[in-house]
Amino acid sequence: MIEYITLPNNTLPPAGPFPHAVRAGDFLFVTGQLSEDPESGEIVAGLIDQQVRRVMDNLKLVLEHAGATLNQVVMARIFITDLRYIETVNEIYPTYFEAGHLPSRTTIGVVGLAGLGDVEIDLIVYCGS
Repeated sequence: MIEYITLPNNTLPPAGPFPHAVRAGDFLFVTGQLSEDPESGEIVAGLIDQQVRRVMDNLKLVLEHAGATLNQVVMARIFITDLRYIETVNEIYPTYFEAGHLPSRTTIGVVGLAGLGDVEIDLIVYCGS
């Protein structure tokens, strides 16, 4: 079974023609989230710590709507426009997970991101028992 998940009421309007997540069997594939304000759809620019927190909060919104939590994440990919941000990302990112529930992870430096943000994170989530 495949289910396409989009948040209701134009919450976190997608930056393109794709859903917020796709459930395929026991796995949930969460589309990369930017530092987008959930109500306005505008990218929250500014300090990288603010952007990372907004991205993580947006991921939580998508997971909650899909009936999942960050503790079910098995893989995260972090895209950042400047690898000098990695220290800040590494300070904030793990605070969103319970101890012992950090997923595997890849961090990738990129030239640019959609919406001109500086950080984007996508997830693979295991929703089975």
